[in-house]
Order: sequence, then C-alpha cells, then structure tokens
Amino acid sequence: MSQETLIIIPTYNELENIGPITQAIFENLPETDILIVDDNSPDGTGKKADELAAADSRIQVMHREGKQGLGKAYLAGFKWALERPYKFIFEMDADFSHDPKRLPAFLEAAKDGADLVLGSRYVEGGGTVNWGLSRKIISRGGSLYARTILGIPINDVTGGFKCFRREVLEGIGLDEVMSVGYSFQVELNYRAVRRGFKVREIPITFEDRKVGKSKMSRKIFLEAMTMVWKLRLSGI
Repeated sequence: MSQETLIIIPTYNELENIGPITQAIFENLPETDILIVDDNSPDGTGKKADELAAADSRIQVMHREGKQGLGKAYLAGFKWALERPYKFIFEMDADFSHDPKRLPAFLEAAKDGADLVLGSRYVEGGGTVNWGLSRKIISRGGSLYARTILGIPINDVTGGFKCFRREVLEGIGLDEVMSVGYSFQVELNYRAVRRGFKVREIPITFEDRKVGKSKMSRKIFLEAMTMVWKLRLSGI
C-alpha cells in the first residue's frame, strides 16, 4: 500500500464491468488503490479480479463466501481499509453508474475540509440518465421521505458514490450498523450527521448501468423505507 486513497468496489456478477471500471478509475485518479470485494460471483468476477490484481499492485481483492448484502460488503471493506493508513476511502459501484471522471472532484472536496463527500443527483448540476418517470419519482420520493423523518440536511440521502475521511469511519460506530441493503447508505449518512461530521454534496450524473442486471428490487426498497423508522427511533 503506497497511496493515501482507497476505492472500495463491491461486486456480484460484474465480469464485464470490472476490468473497464478499474482502468477508468486509474485514468482519472492514478494515485489510488482499489479494493474489490467480491461475493463469490458465479460469473467469474472474482477470478477476473484476481487477474487484475496480479497485473497491478494497486488492486487488491477480498473474496467472501456468498452474497450477503451491500452493507456487509462495504463494512468488510471499511474494516480492511482501517487496518491500513488510508486517509480517504471511497464507495463506488462497478457498473459505471458512478462516473470515474468525478473522482478528482470528490478527493478535492475531502482535502478541502469535508469529512464526508456525497455524490448528489439532486443538487444543482446533478441528474440522472436513462431513468423512467416512475424510477425518478421513487428515488426522489425516497430521499425526501428519509431526510424528512431523520431530519438531516442532505438532498440525496440514498446515493452510494461517496468519499469518507478515515476519521468518519472510525467515529460513526461501524460495529453498530443495522442495515444490510440499500438503506445502508442512509444509515451511514445519518450516523455521520448525528456525530457532527461535515457533509458536502457535489453534483453527479447517475447513468443507469449499460451492462449487467440491476440489483435493485421491491424487497430492497421496502427494507430501506422500514429501516428509516428504526434509525429514527434508535437514539443513535
């Protein structure tokens, strides 16, 4: 490990994306390491990740026994990161819905004093591509629902393109995180705000995946809506 930044990418059946996304990351942020957290993808993503790691020392791979949820994948990655002297730790999807070209802006904002930098679809300059009307309504409504119940001043509460200063991950109680699915993103934001960390949103354009199948489902969405109330009543 020779870098101060780490980008964590959870994968499940991302064989076609994992090579191109790592290449795009290094094109935009050469001085970074990447940790691929693979949940035993049946399509061979883990094997491909090992090949990439063998060819580039900036890439590391964590293999998990099976699909256990996005939150647990990130928690495993965070623990790995905190055992090493990284200063800035990113969350990022493998499917290009998060544009690697925005990585320098995230890092600049973090170095400029933000404790947690959030890529936001719902601030000026942000947006979505290839989304239908119903998905736009669900996403915006979900963010409004969560921010209203939790009382946090964040426009895009559910987004998963983030950069943390290590002090945030050390201070928000990762061992106490309750969420497993996409509500995990909401919970981390809530914990950071409640502990007084400085959160900054920067605009991103979220483009729906071009290759592979979306992991979002009705069950995941309903879990997120229920978890918001659990967080509100938890006394965190």
